[in-house]
Amino acid sequence: MAFQILLNFGVAFVWMFIVQNFSGQGFIVGYVLGLILLIGMRRFFRSRLYIHRVWAAIKLTWLFIGELIKANIAVLKVVLKPQLDMQPAFFAYPTDLKEDWEIVLLSSLITLTPGTVVIHVSDDAKTLYIHAIDCTDVEGEIDGIRTSFERAIKEVSRA
Repeated sequence: MAFQILLNFGVAFVWMFIVQNFSGQGFIVGYVLGLILLIGMRRFFRSRLYIHRVWAAIKLTWLFIGELIKANIAVLKVVLKPQLDMQPAFFAYPTDLKEDWEIVLLSSLITLTPGTVVIHVSDDAKTLYIHAIDCTDVEGEIDGIRTSFERAIKEVSRA
């Protein structure tokens, strides 16, 4: 993947020198031409094109922003209620992620989302212990994390 990125940037810079246009526009045109060249040569690479992983990371970022907004609104509703009837809960979240960076990313995304925090990661890195400020349905929370953050992280790692 790193070789593909360097090759794409190299083609962009060579294009800039060929047309003698050292502006951002010249770089972008060269970058797009390099991307087209990489797509044409994709059968010579062992891995998938790096653009798949970049696209998956962009989708994960947008997913996190959406979840962040929804969680902020939910926490705001809990805080602004006249009577405090929230139900805090601790629960164990079993994860299928294998790599350390995937588990750290999942833990960070959960902790950065208001209303939830990862308290502990088990020694075998298979279970995350999470505290939620208002959790009426533990299974729903687990399914929500599994279908949103964990699935998006798997897509980034496999792309």
